[in-house]
Amino acid sequence: QVQLVESGGGLVQAGGSLRLSCAASGRIFSIDSMGWYRQAPGNQRELVADITSDGATSYADAVKGRFTISRDNAKNTVYLQMNSLKPEDTAVYYCQFTAGIFRKYDYWGQGTQVTVSS
Repeated sequence: QVQLVESGGGLVQAGGSLRLSCAASGRIFSIDSMGWYRQAPGNQRELVADITSDGATSYADAVKGRFTISRDNAKNTVYLQMNSLKPEDTAVYYCQFTAGIFRKYDYWGQGTQVTVSS
């Protein structure tokens, strides 16, 4: 059973920083992309950033220049460094992995709350 466990969320003032981590446990093979999504109350879940197996990254326009995604393949872990946080970044953040050898599956973390106060 594969589980993604997130950590690093919390309460921070506007302009502050947080670093989210998401580690996979269990038997997971051939991870392709890793990503971070977020969902604010009343909104749909949206992609924040993702990173491919060869390190190519993409970001939502709202976070470009402020957030950085990275991965450690040896640890099956993805990170999201969030700087210059704004109140509108407040949301539950979810990590997501796409992995599998013969067939690809999407795995999701349980979510971690990020709250940015003004």
